[in-house]
Amino acid sequence: MTDQTLIILGATGDLAARLLLPGLGALLTAGHVPGLTLIGAATDDWDDARWRQRVHDSFGAHGARAAAQSAGEGTPESDTDPAASDVADRSRYVRTDVTSADDLRRLLDTVRGSVAIFFALPPAVTARACEALLEVDLPPGTRLVLEKPFGTGSEQAAELNRLIARLVPEEQVHRVDHFLGKSTVLNILGLRFANRIFEPVLDANHVESVDIVFDENLALEGRAGYYDKAGALADMIQSHLLQILALLTMEAPFTLAAAEFRDRKADVLRATRPWSDDPAECSLRARYTAGELDGRSLPSYADEPGVDESRGTETLAEIVLAVDTWRWAGVPFRLRSGKAVGDSRKEAVITFKRPPRVPDGLTGCDQPDRLRIGFGPDHVSIDFNINGPGDPFELDPVTIGADFGAGDLPPYGEVLRGVFADDPTLSVRADTAEQCWRIVEPITSAWRAGKVPLLEYPAGSAGPSLFLPSTR
Repeated sequence: MTDQTLIILGATGDLAARLLLPGLGALLTAGHVPGLTLIGAATDDWDDARWRQRVHDSFGAHGARAAAQSAGEGTPESDTDPAASDVADRSRYVRTDVTSADDLRRLLDTVRGSVAIFFALPPAVTARACEALLEVDLPPGTRLVLEKPFGTGSEQAAELNRLIARLVPEEQVHRVDHFLGKSTVLNILGLRFANRIFEPVLDANHVESVDIVFDENLALEGRAGYYDKAGALADMIQSHLLQILALLTMEAPFTLAAAEFRDRKADVLRATRPWSDDPAECSLRARYTAGELDGRSLPSYADEPGVDESRGTETLAEIVLAVDTWRWAGVPFRLRSGKAVGDSRKEAVITFKRPPRVPDGLTGCDQPDRLRIGFGPDHVSIDFNINGPGDPFELDPVTIGADFGAGDLPPYGEVLRGVFADDPTLSVRADTAEQCWRIVEPITSAWRAGKVPLLEYPAGSAGPSLFLPSTR
């Protein structure tokens, strides 16, 4: 399709520079979306020249390089691919109050052809922008692209969904979760449903527990404006990690077409709940204090610029969930994410039950079998016990592994390709967005009421953990 326009609301923010524009640069470099027109819109007093410089910088430093490296070509000699450079040269900046119907109308009056509007905005501002768009005649086929978190709770998410439904049909709404980049989704589905080795034992009869962990050795990194209002649970667990849980627990779809694939995800999320009725037993929250991380001295989170200490925002969250389906009933799922953690871990770990009995005479079977699925880089490995060298009666733990095939685009490139191709497969559907909030709300309510204490951990440490056995 030609004559497509991408409008980025909140174009001067961190998200656009750090993730969205580099992903778009990779997409253009790979030859997708020829003839694209790019428009940035925000309240800042920028002009075309300053905006184009930001686009060129993002495309050159990240977008073209990411695409070339994915293709195994190394770093490109020139800063920007010609196709991406052409889009950057033609891009425009329009100073816009994104909550003003008059400003949005003037912005859209300049657009030709099919348009996608990307809301690179906080949830509350996104809602106000959508309300303003009710007074604007949107071009036919307009697609709305929304960033997580989708609302601030199940009620707010439902209100936002009802509002969006008044603007465009659901199939023209793309709720972005870049963890659902095509390669990650297909890697997990391929591992599960294209291999008879694994799928028959992925159930409550064989699995002891499942951990989905995203611990980062990054601290706040100047993102207080967003993060201090969200925290680890809303930023990572309620969105990204619940999507990974759905991929690990869903039943096999008969096709990867959007409707069937998203139905199967919705099925398991509807069956998901906190492990216990007492949030203090199945959740943990903490924030980092001053410490050393990778040779850097970090201040405590409460002393980071832009942080309001009185909010009590957590930088580490851990919750235990149950998936009440026939396959998974009784298996605890631990979802955990933390910032400024010394041991960076980004993986899902499936821990299997121990053998019913090991024959007398064999020793050393101390560790359970584990299937590990790593995120960034995408990797799969199996920990198990075999007869090691020396004494054949003594078992030793071994690990075998392999890398998944890398995708040809970075996650935001994959997301945008789906938008421009009118393919909502990687988008979070309206009902699913509400379910994800419903799952965590008993926990967030308890946190707000002070029923679960806010713990502390030194930056660079492993951080506190719940009762499930360690999978390190």
